[in-house]
Amino acid sequence: MPDDNPTEYTPRKQGAGARGSYGKGRRRRAEIVDAAVRVFSKSGYQNAAIATVAAEVGLTLPGLLHHFPSKTDLLLAVLEQRDEVAADMLPREGAGWRPFLASLVEIVRYNQTIPGVIRAFALLSVESLSADHPAADWFAERSQKTHAMIADTLRSGQADGTFDPACDADHVGFEIIAMMDGLQEQWLRSGEMLDMAGIFEAYVDRLVHQHGR
Repeated sequence: MPDDNPTEYTPRKQGAGARGSYGKGRRRRAEIVDAAVRVFSKSGYQNAAIATVAAEVGLTLPGLLHHFPSKTDLLLAVLEQRDEVAADMLPREGAGWRPFLASLVEIVRYNQTIPGVIRAFALLSVESLSADHPAADWFAERSQKTHAMIADTLRSGQADGTFDPACDADHVGFEIIAMMDGLQEQWLRSGEMLDMAGIFEAYVDRLVHQHGR
């Protein structure tokens, strides 16, 4: 598909008309992202046609490219939307490692309500293992940031004496990520019948009892 960038949408800067056009543009972009989630979930990123996404929202291909100049731009918007919701569920910085782990349980619980998004995310995550995948860098950076956030939170607990100082925070960080990703895959394979949140909550409880001080 073409990657030529059309003239980007620029709302007028004056008057109520400009504000209305901007708001309409944002709503249209949100509709496109939601449609992309559905299409990517069904077909996978590589096999999905951006024209199919356009048809889902009643746009021509040039009309969609007016909002997202390339398929890669649309993919990144899908991924960012998913993470923005999860980020809003995290506690304030410095709240402590226990509230932080509890928020991860709530994120997993929320994920159970959006199977289409999670399926698309899982498919894209696997596809991005190819170095030439357009989201490879995004997923690599996300993985590093997620691990650093978890490990740093646990180290803060070690510093204030509430988390086992003998525990390797980096190792536990990888363990938590592996548990979340692994349960997510098993949940999808079970036809969403597995109690993903319940199992992860039990794991977090064991972690708290084992390493909490």
